[in-house]
Amino acid sequence: MYYIQEDDKPKIINKILNKIIIDSDKIILPISKEKIETNLEENNNKMQKKLIIDEEKIAKKLVKILKKQSSKKLVLSKNIHKSQKIIDTLNQENFDLIDGRWIFPRISIEILEYILKKQDLKKEETSLYILVNDIEDVVIQNIKEFAKQYKSINIITNHMEKLRKIESKILKDLGISLIIANNKRKSLTKAKIILNYDFPKELLNQYNINENAIIVNILGNMKINKKRFNGTIINDYEISYKTEKEYNINDNKYFPKEIYEAQFYKEQPYINVREKILKDNVKIEKLYTLNGEL
Repeated sequence: MYYIQEDDKPKIINKILNKIIIDSDKIILPISKEKIETNLEENNNKMQKKLIIDEEKIAKKLVKILKKQSSKKLVLSKNIHKSQKIIDTLNQENFDLIDGRWIFPRISIEILEYILKKQDLKKEETSLYILVNDIEDVVIQNIKEFAKQYKSINIITNHMEKLRKIESKILKDLGISLIIANNKRKSLTKAKIILNYDFPKELLNQYNINENAIIVNILGNMKINKKRFNGTIINDYEISYKTEKEYNINDNKYFPKEIYEAQFYKEQPYINVREKILKDNVKIEKLYTLNGEL
């Protein structure tokens, strides 16, 4: 695994030669924060074209280095995230760019607790609405945990039969009933908190939704196209955790959630991931809405 970052003060010769520096598990690109930001701000002029050409060269050179190192997992600095050319090149070569999305459903317990605290709500008095079609293990395990804590669990799905089997098992194991439905006119009209695991924007916008609902979108980048919707849409988050200082990484350069997610193998069982999350005392620091923070 490598951490990819810009150079705070790249030497002139490094910029001319597009020299990339490997320092242990860090790869430092000969591109400055200012250069990236200029690229974002300028519009169709000679400077922007030159910057794009430079980023293309750097991206291709970076790919060659990474292939020699046989490394697929990458964590990008906040500023390298702004370089679309580098992002696109790495994606085309099928590198695993850590973005915090894998850990998102695995910390949805903490995210909902953060929301409840902000809204001054209690779990035992709150009905939770879950939107899911792809019934993965992480979703099943989360539903089991939520069922123990919340007033009621309402699952909206197109795969009723699959959820009926899970409902029967939870009823047998925990003695708790789930509410499973898929009525686009009625299912979400009373929902105050909605956890959306995998409904795409096009599908979600087909439902009548409580105009003041809080929607947590695990997929991210979601918008409700309804005039009467005045609720809150959460598309992203940031965390803190106990073991941050153990990693020789500049926290100001990187997103903590991505540094943390990079510690996991994606094949790890849910229970092991949750044990580590609890052990590391992972806390939600921010939830990002469409226009700011919750």
